[in-house]
Amino acid sequence: MQYLDFEKTIKAVDDKLARLSTGEKALMDKNQLEIKRLTTKRARLIKNAYEKLSPWQKAQVARHESRPHTLDYINTIFTDFEPLAGDRVSGEDEAIVAGFAKLNGRTVMVIGHEKGYDIDSRIKHNFGMARPEGYRKAIRLMHLAEQYNCPVITLVDTAGAFPGVEAEAKGQGRAIAACIETSLNLRVPVISCIIGEGGSGGALALAAGNVVVMLENAIYSVISPEGCASILWKDFKYAQKATDILHLTAADMLKLGVIEEVIPEPIGGAHRYPKETMTSVAAVITKYLTQLDAQSPEELIENRHKRFLSI
Repeated sequence: MQYLDFEKTIKAVDDKLARLSTGEKALMDKNQLEIKRLTTKRARLIKNAYEKLSPWQKAQVARHESRPHTLDYINTIFTDFEPLAGDRVSGEDEAIVAGFAKLNGRTVMVIGHEKGYDIDSRIKHNFGMARPEGYRKAIRLMHLAEQYNCPVITLVDTAGAFPGVEAEAKGQGRAIAACIETSLNLRVPVISCIIGEGGSGGALALAAGNVVVMLENAIYSVISPEGCASILWKDFKYAQKATDILHLTAADMLKLGVIEEVIPEPIGGAHRYPKETMTSVAAVITKYLTQLDAQSPEELIENRHKRFLSI
């Protein structure tokens, strides 16, 4: 597992535990007292580290390579997923995965960014950075969900929209704007959850919901810390300083009224406890779905507009 900069002492204990927990059974039995002591120490170190994360450390956790991604959520908390592809204009963009699925027996449309885990999957999904065809696909499927009166669930996890010249040439900005406009005017409930990194317009394109929630260690910002540092100080090395002024943590977003709820993560982060984290997300989404059922299509649209205009 990848260890972050502030987890060096945790890694040292994990390495020692790994050595003591391998080998012959007789030797392992002899080491039980030391294993128990180190296990207790490990829990204490993780608790101490994660109870006081700085904004920069939260950004690192949000980007952790083992943090559960959209496909993990689809395979864990949703059932009967039917993937749908293509924008019916120019092609398919695998940075955004989407399709009909069931959440606790209820049919929904789930749309989310997928970053990938290894080199091959990251290239396949373009590191979760969508091109115009990805946003056009999302628009198409939002309208399809509306046609069948299915709620839309979006899972946000991207550093931002793909910044390549070819994406700009194909109308990247217009595609993002159209995706936001479509979300704001859907006649079905829209619930957005920021599960990792919520970067710039690429994130906002899928986060114009009736309800927006964030995981505790996720981040949401108009620009990445590195991008901010390169503009303000002309140097990436000030990224840590940039996180302090961007107010990008879930607690900041809740205070500013940008989101409705912070979903707690187990001590140690979603990358250590993915199943527990995803179960919590499912429970919160289900709660808000039930609440939104009481609203008419006209009320859903009006309240969605009011929500963003108030921000």
